Amino acid sequence: MFPKKDIRSFNENELKEILISNSFKSFRANQIYHWIWNKSAHNFDEMTNLPERLIAFLKENFAINFIKVNRMQKSSDGTIKNAIELFDGFIVECVLIPTKDRITACVSSQVGCSLNCKFCATSKLKRMRNLNPDEIYDQVVLINKQSKEYYNRPLTNIVFMGMGEPLMNYNNVIKSIERITSKSGLGMSSKRIVVSTSGVPKMIKKMADDNVRFKLAVSLHSAINEKRTSIMPFNEKMNLNDLIDSLTYWYTKTKKIVTYEYVIWKGINDNDEDIQALIDLCKKVPSKVNLIQYNSIDDPNFVQAPELIINKYLYSLESNKIKATVRRSRGEDIDAACGQLANKS
Repeated sequence: MFPKKDIRSFNENELKEILISNSFKSFRANQIYHWIWNKSAHNFDEMTNLPERLIAFLKENFAINFIKVNRMQKSSDGTIKNAIELFDGFIVECVLIPTKDRITACVSSQVGCSLNCKFCATSKLKRMRNLNPDEIYDQVVLINKQSKEYYNRPLTNIVFMGMGEPLMNYNNVIKSIERITSKSGLGMSSKRIVVSTSGVPKMIKKMADDNVRFKLAVSLHSAINEKRTSIMPFNEKMNLNDLIDSLTYWYTKTKKIVTYEYVIWKGINDNDEDIQALIDLCKKVPSKVNLIQYNSIDDPNFVQAPELIINKYLYSLESNKIKATVRRSRGEDIDAACGQLANKS
Protein backbone atom coordinates (compact mmCIF):
# COMPACT_ATOMS: atom_id res chain seq x y z
CA MET A 1 0.00 0.00 0.00
CA PHE A 2 1.39 3.37 -1.01
CA PRO A 3 1.55 6.11 1.66
CA LYS A 4 -1.04 8.84 1.39
CA LYS A 5 0.13 12.02 -0.29
CA ASP A 6 0.51 15.09 1.92
CA ILE A 7 -2.31 17.46 1.05
CA ARG A 8 0.09 20.38 1.39
CA SER A 9 1.94 19.23 -1.73
CA PHE A 10 -0.97 20.51 -3.86
CA ASN A 11 -1.51 24.16 -4.74
CA GLU A 12 -4.96 25.66 -4.35
CA ASN A 13 -5.97 25.22 -7.99
CA GLU A 14 -4.94 21.56 -7.94
CA LEU A 15 -6.95 21.12 -4.77
CA LYS A 16 -9.99 22.68 -6.43
CA GLU A 17 -9.74 20.25 -9.34
CA ILE A 18 -9.54 17.29 -6.95
CA LEU A 19 -12.61 18.46 -5.04
CA ILE A 20 -14.69 19.21 -8.14
CA SER A 21 -13.87 15.83 -9.66
CA ASN A 22 -15.14 14.21 -6.46
CA SER A 23 -18.40 16.21 -6.35
CA PHE A 24 -17.36 18.79 -3.74
CA LYS A 25 -17.74 22.57 -4.07
CA SER A 26 -14.62 24.36 -5.29
CA PHE A 27 -14.76 26.99 -2.51
CA ARG A 28 -13.91 24.25 -0.03
CA ALA A 29 -10.35 24.32 -1.39
CA ASN A 30 -9.92 27.83 -0.01
CA GLN A 31 -11.16 26.70 3.39
CA ILE A 32 -8.82 23.71 3.44
CA TYR A 33 -5.92 25.89 2.33
CA HIS A 34 -6.66 28.32 5.17
CA TRP A 35 -6.60 25.45 7.68
CA ILE A 36 -3.37 23.85 6.50
CA TRP A 37 -1.35 27.04 6.05
CA ASN A 38 -2.81 29.94 8.03
CA LYS A 39 -4.06 27.81 10.94
CA SER A 40 -1.33 25.13 10.62
CA ALA A 41 -3.84 22.34 11.25
CA HIS A 42 -2.25 19.02 12.21
CA ASN A 43 -5.21 16.83 11.23
CA PHE A 44 -8.44 17.04 9.27
CA ASP A 45 -10.69 16.86 12.35
CA GLU A 46 -9.56 20.40 13.25
CA MET A 47 -11.27 21.72 10.10
CA THR A 48 -14.55 22.45 11.85
CA ASN A 49 -16.25 24.35 9.01
CA LEU A 50 -16.02 21.44 6.58
CA PRO A 51 -18.87 18.91 6.14
CA GLU A 52 -18.34 15.44 7.60
CA ARG A 53 -18.41 13.81 4.16
CA LEU A 54 -15.51 16.01 2.99
CA ILE A 55 -13.50 15.36 6.16
CA ALA A 56 -13.99 11.62 5.64
CA PHE A 57 -12.82 11.98 2.02
CA LEU A 58 -9.71 13.88 3.08
CA LYS A 59 -8.84 11.34 5.78
CA GLU A 60 -9.22 8.47 3.35
CA ASN A 61 -7.08 9.98 0.60
CA PHE A 62 -4.57 12.40 2.12
CA ALA A 63 -2.24 12.99 5.07
CA ILE A 64 -0.80 16.03 6.87
CA ASN A 65 2.79 15.04 7.64
CA PHE A 66 3.41 17.63 10.34
CA ILE A 67 6.78 17.54 12.08
CA LYS A 68 7.13 16.22 15.65
CA VAL A 69 9.51 17.38 18.39
CA ASN A 70 11.72 14.40 19.17
CA ARG A 71 13.72 16.30 21.79
CA MET A 72 13.82 19.88 23.05
CA GLN A 73 16.80 21.38 24.92
CA LYS A 74 17.00 24.80 26.55
CA SER A 75 20.32 26.60 26.94
CA SER A 76 21.39 28.64 29.94
CA ASP A 77 21.13 31.74 27.70
CA GLY A 78 17.52 30.96 26.72
CA THR A 79 18.24 29.41 23.33
CA ILE A 80 15.99 26.44 22.50
CA LYS A 81 17.13 23.61 20.23
CA ASN A 82 14.61 21.20 18.75
CA ALA A 83 15.43 17.82 17.28
CA ILE A 84 12.60 17.45 14.78
CA GLU A 85 11.33 14.09 13.56
CA LEU A 86 10.08 14.05 9.97
CA PHE A 87 7.38 11.76 8.60
CA ASP A 88 9.94 9.20 7.36
CA GLY A 89 11.88 9.05 10.62
CA PHE A 90 14.74 11.36 9.65
CA ILE A 91 15.69 14.02 12.18
CA VAL A 92 16.82 17.61 11.65
CA GLU A 93 17.38 20.43 14.10
CA CYS A 94 16.01 23.96 14.35
CA VAL A 95 16.78 26.63 16.92
CA LEU A 96 14.99 29.50 18.66
CA ILE A 97 17.45 32.32 19.41
CA PRO A 98 16.14 35.01 21.79
CA THR A 99 17.70 38.45 22.26
CA LYS A 100 16.42 41.65 23.83
CA ASP A 101 14.90 43.09 20.65
CA ARG A 102 14.24 40.05 18.47
CA ILE A 103 13.53 36.33 18.39
CA THR A 104 15.08 34.45 15.50
CA ALA A 105 14.26 31.04 14.06
CA CYS A 106 17.26 29.19 12.63
CA VAL A 107 15.82 26.56 10.29
CA SER A 108 17.21 23.59 8.38
CA SER A 109 16.74 22.92 4.68
CA GLN A 110 18.31 19.47 4.20
CA VAL A 111 18.76 16.25 6.15
CA GLY A 112 22.55 16.42 6.37
CA CYS A 113 24.34 18.65 3.87
CA SER A 114 25.34 18.64 0.19
CA LEU A 115 28.68 20.35 0.85
CA ASN A 116 31.85 19.40 2.74
CA CYS A 117 33.00 22.27 4.95
CA LYS A 118 35.57 20.78 7.32
CA PHE A 119 34.66 22.96 10.32
CA CYS A 120 30.92 22.16 10.30
CA ALA A 121 29.36 19.25 12.17
CA THR A 122 26.43 18.95 9.75
CA SER A 123 28.74 18.25 6.81
CA LYS A 124 29.86 15.04 8.53
CA LEU A 125 26.36 13.64 8.02
CA LYS A 126 26.29 13.97 4.22
CA ARG A 127 23.04 14.79 2.46
CA MET A 128 20.28 12.20 2.91
CA ARG A 129 17.43 14.20 1.37
CA ASN A 130 16.03 17.67 0.84
CA LEU A 131 13.32 18.99 3.11
CA ASN A 132 9.91 19.62 1.58
CA PRO A 133 8.48 23.17 1.68
CA ASP A 134 5.97 22.20 4.38
CA GLU A 135 8.75 20.72 6.56
CA ILE A 136 10.63 24.03 6.45
CA TYR A 137 7.41 25.95 7.06
CA ASP A 138 6.55 23.74 10.05
CA GLN A 139 9.86 24.62 11.75
CA VAL A 140 8.89 28.30 11.63
CA VAL A 141 5.39 27.53 12.96
CA LEU A 142 6.91 25.51 15.81
CA ILE A 143 9.41 28.19 16.82
CA ASN A 144 6.77 30.92 16.62
CA LYS A 145 4.63 28.87 19.01
CA GLN A 146 7.58 28.34 21.38
CA SER A 147 8.41 32.04 21.22
CA LYS A 148 4.92 32.95 22.39
CA GLU A 149 4.91 30.22 25.03
CA TYR A 150 8.33 30.89 26.58
CA TYR A 151 8.88 34.58 25.81
CA ASN A 152 5.36 35.96 25.41
CA ARG A 153 6.18 37.52 22.04
CA PRO A 154 6.09 36.31 18.44
CA LEU A 155 8.94 35.31 16.21
CA THR A 156 10.52 38.29 14.43
CA ASN A 157 13.26 36.91 12.15
CA ILE A 158 14.15 33.77 10.20
CA VAL A 159 17.60 32.62 9.12
CA PHE A 160 18.28 29.66 6.84
CA MET A 161 21.46 28.78 8.72
CA GLY A 162 20.54 25.37 10.10
CA MET A 163 21.37 21.99 8.62
CA GLY A 164 21.96 21.87 4.87
CA GLU A 165 22.84 24.16 1.97
CA PRO A 166 19.65 26.09 1.12
CA LEU A 167 20.64 26.77 -2.49
CA MET A 168 21.03 23.03 -3.11
CA ASN A 169 17.32 22.76 -2.25
CA TYR A 170 16.39 25.95 -4.03
CA ASN A 171 12.86 25.25 -5.27
CA ASN A 172 11.61 23.94 -1.93
CA VAL A 173 13.26 26.77 0.01
CA ILE A 174 11.65 29.36 -2.28
CA LYS A 175 8.23 27.69 -1.96
CA SER A 176 8.54 27.66 1.83
CA ILE A 177 9.43 31.37 1.90
CA GLU A 178 6.50 32.17 -0.39
CA ARG A 179 4.19 30.42 2.06
CA ILE A 180 5.85 31.99 5.14
CA THR A 181 5.44 35.50 3.67
CA SER A 182 2.01 34.96 2.12
CA LYS A 183 -1.04 36.59 3.71
CA SER A 184 -2.69 33.18 3.53
CA GLY A 185 0.30 31.72 5.40
CA LEU A 186 2.22 33.37 8.24
CA GLY A 187 2.37 36.83 6.68
CA MET A 188 5.97 37.52 7.73
CA SER A 189 8.00 40.18 5.94
CA SER A 190 10.63 38.88 3.51
CA LYS A 191 12.91 41.66 4.84
CA ARG A 192 13.17 39.66 8.07
CA ILE A 193 14.42 36.52 6.30
CA VAL A 194 18.09 35.74 5.58
CA VAL A 195 19.16 32.86 3.36
CA SER A 196 22.74 31.84 4.10
CA THR A 197 24.77 29.97 1.51
CA SER A 198 28.29 28.61 1.40
CA GLY A 199 28.41 29.96 -2.13
CA VAL A 200 26.70 28.36 -5.14
CA PRO A 201 27.32 30.91 -7.93
CA LYS A 202 24.77 29.56 -10.42
CA MET A 203 21.99 29.64 -7.84
CA ILE A 204 22.93 33.11 -6.54
CA LYS A 205 22.45 34.39 -10.09
CA LYS A 206 19.11 32.57 -10.30
CA MET A 207 17.98 34.24 -7.07
CA ALA A 208 18.82 37.61 -8.58
CA ASP A 209 16.90 36.75 -11.76
CA ASP A 210 13.95 35.59 -9.66
CA ASN A 211 13.97 38.97 -7.89
CA VAL A 212 13.76 37.45 -4.42
CA ARG A 213 12.94 39.82 -1.56
CA PHE A 214 14.89 38.23 1.27
CA LYS A 215 18.47 39.01 2.31
CA LEU A 216 21.58 37.07 1.28
CA ALA A 217 24.46 35.96 3.50
CA VAL A 218 27.56 34.08 2.34
CA SER A 219 29.60 31.77 4.56
CA LEU A 220 33.05 32.97 3.45
CA HIS A 221 35.79 32.35 6.06
CA SER A 222 38.66 33.13 3.69
CA ALA A 223 39.12 35.55 0.81
CA ILE A 224 42.18 33.63 -0.39
CA ASN A 225 41.12 31.01 -2.92
CA GLU A 226 43.57 28.21 -2.01
CA LYS A 227 42.98 28.69 1.70
CA ARG A 228 39.20 28.65 1.29
CA THR A 229 39.48 25.39 -0.66
CA SER A 230 41.51 23.84 2.17
CA ILE A 231 38.69 24.46 4.68
CA MET A 232 35.73 24.31 2.24
CA PRO A 233 36.81 21.75 -0.40
CA PHE A 234 33.82 22.36 -2.70
CA ASN A 235 35.44 25.77 -3.40
CA GLU A 236 37.71 23.99 -5.86
CA LYS A 237 34.75 23.66 -8.25
CA MET A 238 32.88 26.83 -7.21
CA ASN A 239 35.80 29.17 -6.55
CA LEU A 240 36.02 32.72 -5.27
CA ASN A 241 36.22 34.27 -8.74
CA ASP A 242 32.93 32.63 -9.70
CA LEU A 243 31.42 33.58 -6.35
CA ILE A 244 32.39 37.25 -6.67
CA ASP A 245 31.06 37.28 -10.23
CA SER A 246 27.70 35.97 -9.00
CA LEU A 247 27.57 38.43 -6.09
CA THR A 248 28.31 41.33 -8.43
CA TYR A 249 25.42 40.12 -10.57
CA TRP A 250 23.25 39.82 -7.43
CA TYR A 251 23.93 43.41 -6.36
CA THR A 252 23.50 44.80 -9.88
CA LYS A 253 20.07 43.14 -10.17
CA THR A 254 18.75 43.58 -6.61
CA LYS A 255 20.70 46.52 -5.09
CA LYS A 256 20.88 44.45 -1.87
CA ILE A 257 24.20 44.31 -0.05
CA VAL A 258 25.78 40.96 0.82
CA THR A 259 26.62 39.87 4.36
CA TYR A 260 29.80 37.81 4.68
CA GLU A 261 29.91 35.38 7.59
CA TYR A 262 33.49 34.92 8.69
CA VAL A 263 34.98 32.74 11.43
CA ILE A 264 38.60 33.40 12.43
CA TRP A 265 40.67 30.35 13.40
CA LYS A 266 44.06 30.27 15.08
CA GLY A 267 46.79 29.43 12.57
CA ILE A 268 44.41 29.30 9.60
CA ASN A 269 43.13 32.78 8.70
CA ASP A 270 44.50 34.95 11.50
CA ASN A 271 47.27 36.98 9.82
CA ASP A 272 47.59 40.32 8.01
CA GLU A 273 47.40 38.70 4.57
CA ASP A 274 43.97 37.25 5.43
CA ILE A 275 42.70 40.60 6.69
CA GLN A 276 43.84 42.45 3.59
CA ALA A 277 42.34 39.82 1.28
CA LEU A 278 38.97 40.22 3.03
CA ILE A 279 39.15 44.02 2.74
CA ASP A 280 39.96 43.76 -0.98
CA LEU A 281 37.08 41.36 -1.55
CA CYS A 282 34.59 43.53 0.35
CA LYS A 283 35.45 46.48 -1.88
CA LYS A 284 34.38 44.54 -4.98
CA VAL A 285 30.72 44.23 -3.96
CA PRO A 286 28.84 46.41 -1.43
CA SER A 287 28.85 44.30 1.70
CA LYS A 288 29.15 43.99 5.45
CA VAL A 289 30.94 41.40 7.58
CA ASN A 290 29.77 39.33 10.54
CA LEU A 291 32.79 38.05 12.45
CA ILE A 292 31.44 34.90 14.09
CA GLN A 293 32.62 33.15 17.22
CA TYR A 294 33.75 29.61 16.40
CA ASN A 295 31.90 26.78 18.08
CA SER A 296 33.92 23.63 18.63
CA ILE A 297 33.01 20.35 16.94
CA ASP A 298 35.87 18.54 18.71
CA ASP A 299 38.26 18.91 15.77
CA PRO A 300 41.73 19.98 17.02
CA ASN A 301 42.53 21.55 13.62
CA PHE A 302 40.01 24.33 14.25
CA VAL A 303 40.55 26.55 17.28
CA GLN A 304 39.01 29.96 17.91
CA ALA A 305 41.47 32.81 17.31
CA PRO A 306 42.23 35.06 20.31
CA GLU A 307 40.17 38.18 20.94
CA LEU A 308 43.14 40.32 19.95
CA ILE A 309 42.99 38.99 16.37
CA ILE A 310 39.22 39.41 16.15
CA ASN A 311 39.59 43.04 17.27
CA LYS A 312 42.35 43.55 14.69
CA TYR A 313 39.99 42.32 11.94
CA LEU A 314 37.25 44.58 13.24
CA TYR A 315 39.48 47.66 13.40
CA SER A 316 40.95 47.02 9.93
CA LEU A 317 37.54 46.57 8.31
CA GLU A 318 36.05 49.64 9.96
CA SER A 319 39.15 51.69 9.05
CA ASN A 320 38.40 50.85 5.44
CA LYS A 321 34.76 51.96 5.85
CA ILE A 322 33.46 48.39 5.75
CA LYS A 323 30.66 47.74 8.22
CA ALA A 324 31.56 44.89 10.55
CA THR A 325 30.14 43.34 13.71
CA VAL A 326 31.18 40.54 16.04
CA ARG A 327 28.44 37.94 16.51
CA ARG A 328 28.69 36.04 19.77
CA SER A 329 27.28 32.55 19.68
CA ARG A 330 24.26 31.44 21.66
CA GLY A 331 23.23 27.96 22.70
CA GLU A 332 26.77 26.57 22.66
CA ASP A 333 26.17 24.53 25.82
CA ILE A 334 23.50 22.47 24.01
CA ASP A 335 25.34 22.28 20.65
CA ALA A 336 22.85 24.72 19.12
CA ALA A 337 25.33 27.32 17.87
CA CYS A 338 26.51 27.90 14.28
CA GLY A 339 28.16 24.83 12.79
CA GLN A 340 27.17 22.51 15.65
CA LEU A 341 23.89 21.05 14.41
CA ALA A 342 24.52 17.34 13.90
CA ASN A 343 21.77 15.36 15.67
CA LYS A 344 23.99 14.31 18.57
CA SER A 345 20.77 13.33 20.35
